Amino acid sequence: MGRHPWVAAGDEQVRFGVQLVARPDEARCLVESGKLVEALGFDGVFVFDHPSVHVDPWVTLGAMAATTTRVRLGSFVNCVPYRHPAYLARLAADLDNLSDGRLLLGLGIGWLEQEFRALDVPFAPGQARRTGLEEALTIIEGVWGPGPFSFSGAQYQVSGMRVEPPPVQRPRPPVVIGGSGERGTLRLVARLADACNLAEPPADTEGGPLVGNGLPILRRKLNALEEHCADVGRPSDEVLRTHFTQMLVLAKSEPSRRAKLEGAPPERSGSPGLRRSGRKAILTGSASGVVEFFQARVEAGFRYFVVQVDVGDRETLEVLARDVVPCVG
Repeated sequence: MGRHPWVAAGDEQVRFGVQLVARPDEARCLVESGKLVEALGFDGVFVFDHPSVHVDPWVTLGAMAATTTRVRLGSFVNCVPYRHPAYLARLAADLDNLSDGRLLLGLGIGWLEQEFRALDVPFAPGQARRTGLEEALTIIEGVWGPGPFSFSGAQYQVSGMRVEPPPVQRPRPPVVIGGSGERGTLRLVARLADACNLAEPPADTEGGPLVGNGLPILRRKLNALEEHCADVGRPSDEVLRTHFTQMLVLAKSEPSRRAKLEGAPPERSGSPGLRRSGRKAILTGSASGVVEFFQARVEAGFRYFVVQVDVGDRETLEVLARDVVPCVG
């Protein structure tokens, strides 16, 4: 596959992106917050793909493409079963063109079974969903190609389609696969993606990931990815290791931090992942403690961090940009 330019661009420094989370009444704030994420110097601004409970990412990211000029745009990650891959390729190419080549295409198999039911999408077993993801990658790259593309797979078919205009980026927009399955998903990353995205395991205490120790699990998964790269004959430095934090809460003072945590219980979050995991998934603490958390993961092999932040939490973004990001590397 070769080393994507977006992957190579991270050799000089560790990069951070922000995935913004909004409750339904906060949707209008997403575009303004995206402009703030760019102004603070982050690499990317992302909106997750949970259309049963959250604004549509493609609509929101299209608006952000018109109001930002530098940051990467995408989702961590798009749920492949929710849209036909050829249509997903259409949306992705359009966003890449609208943003002048800033799309980062995140893909995954989905996990929120009640959302599948709400959208009338079959919640197939994991292996079947991974097969669908592999077929989707084939179709997306195919319809971005130079001529009409046809494909007939176990789950998806396409006949004589070409997306015009194709994406701006060459050789194509970077592809990130989210998921941590050591035998299936990470092997698919080694074969077909430019980056993995591994979520920080929830802590085993209410103290959250800052005091929990997910590093052994993350190291094991990175080792599995290394083995898969070796098995398929791919240099492992072609695959960027990216890390996902379900929710980050920082503040300029300890009373402010505690007040934010008390005023935003996980069960009221716009993030279904946080509602599922609760306070054990919230990364919070002093700036120095959070620096140590990320630095330990850099030393394990991660070079890109995606943190979820509530859309109205400007303070967390400012503290992260000023007191954490410059100290990690």
